[in-house]
Amino acid sequence: MTRRGDSQRKVAITGIGLVSALGTSVEQYWGSVLAGESGTARVTHFDVSGLPSQAAAYLKDEALPDLRSAETSHEPRFTLFALRAAQAASEASGWPGRFDPARIGIFLGTSGERLSLSRYAEVVYEARGDNAAVSLKDYVRVWQRKMQGEELARLLPQYVTARLAREFGVLGPATTISTACTSSAHAIGEALRAIQRGTVDLALAGGTECVVSQIGMQVFSLLGVLSRRNDSPEKASRPFDAERDGFVLGEGAGIVILEGLDSAIKRGAAVLAELAGYGTSCDAYRITDEAPDGRGAILAMRRALEDASLSPEEIGYINAHGTSTRMNDRIETHAIKAVFGQRAYEMPVSSTKSMIGHTISAAGAIELITCVLALRDQIIPPTINYEFRDPECDLDYVPNQARPARVEAALSNSFGFGGHNDCLVVRRLAP
Repeated sequence: MTRRGDSQRKVAITGIGLVSALGTSVEQYWGSVLAGESGTARVTHFDVSGLPSQAAAYLKDEALPDLRSAETSHEPRFTLFALRAAQAASEASGWPGRFDPARIGIFLGTSGERLSLSRYAEVVYEARGDNAAVSLKDYVRVWQRKMQGEELARLLPQYVTARLAREFGVLGPATTISTACTSSAHAIGEALRAIQRGTVDLALAGGTECVVSQIGMQVFSLLGVLSRRNDSPEKASRPFDAERDGFVLGEGAGIVILEGLDSAIKRGAAVLAELAGYGTSCDAYRITDEAPDGRGAILAMRRALEDASLSPEEIGYINAHGTSTRMNDRIETHAIKAVFGQRAYEMPVSSTKSMIGHTISAAGAIELITCVLALRDQIIPPTINYEFRDPECDLDYVPNQARPARVEAALSNSFGFGGHNDCLVVRRLAP
């Protein structure tokens, strides 16, 4: 990969917005993260009896009315999350009315909405024939009657991208990316490239996800990646800890506003950080497992550093993918040491997932925003629930308490099913 030259357009982050189990605003989230709070609890908004894993990091019922309005009362959760995060990021950036709508793009990572099991069961029950058998013809007939027009469209991943385009009047590219756990990091990286190429002047980029559902929790349980610590859900997500037994699912959204640094300075926008580098790769290995040697993660991190024209010594913090599975944490630790050498042992590495769970498609965006906040306030968020040292995970994971630190540049790691690897570098601008 060619190193970035001085002539390549620099890209600024001028707005951020997020929704998570720890809050529906950036500052609410950040205060809870720095306090080391857990957003994980036993799921109560649907029946989890019989599920191996019964806890998740989800928005409680009292938070939802604040996200709904007369215009959005019918929207699914993942769309509500995206709308709130995008509105907050847009307001912070102050871009509306300042850019040609045809020169604005949306780049969003998501896997779409999932119906509840009861909704599927209703269709099956009504489609039964005389002998209780269900034919495809009858199923489609009942499905069509029960799910009309836009309700069916809302199940498509690209629905939320189109919904955001309508909300903000965006006429440029509207791209939906679904690469599992790297989706939003991938989307932000592609938005960075679009601005550098001159395809767009401004981008809304990030991700949204709502997999805390009966189907979602059952599928991930069958994959063997969810924690079964149902008796103490707040301690279930414990990245890098020797007693980790899997991640907890989370839900939420993260959106960043990107534009050329020269544009941001010219219009007097508050620049939060420079999005300085992006590296992407694929393991070419198994669909559910990372390559044991960490080759894809290593390549993506190296490419991100090279793209940012930064050496390993210039990175002051890594927000790890840090899922809390036996395999991921061990391989990511190995990959960090392969890229950073001795520097790896001197550098703080923490996992936001210990507090908000694994938000799948939204994870990369929320974690990049966490890096931006760490640069802004010069403080490293903790990895909570870290109690027992794993000899194979021997780095500084900032256990349990936030830590003041001087950080000029940070790396955000995202690694996902399918062997996708996407890493982003943010850099602090001189005041």
